[in-house]
Amino acid sequence: MSFKHQPLRIRKGDTVVVLRGTDRGKKGKVLKVLPKKERVLVEKVRMVKRHTRPNQQNPQGGIVEKEAPIALSNVMLLDPEKNVATRVGYKRSGEGAVTRVAKKSGAVIES
Repeated sequence: MSFKHQPLRIRKGDTVVVLRGTDRGKKGKVLKVLPKKERVLVEKVRMVKRHTRPNQQNPQGGIVEKEAPIALSNVMLLDPEKNVATRVGYKRSGEGAVTRVAKKSGAVIES
């Protein structure tokens, strides 16, 4: 059984604000989007500690802190003008190009 996923409104490099959880209110940059799992990695949000064995990148091994994925429904895009959480809309220009816009201010979202 296959499900059709909605297009993701959040992309890599966007600045988002966390709506739910222990990191509520924190703002950060999206490092990675995992569309099939509907999750995102946000910079300095939901930090977890992982015990790692020595390897090529980390010959010493030890405890490494890194970001864990957070549910897509728990983050919202940050409006570039008003600096508050906003929904994302789309506008089509004269040539047919589609751009993302912030619903609160109408500002174009650069990605």
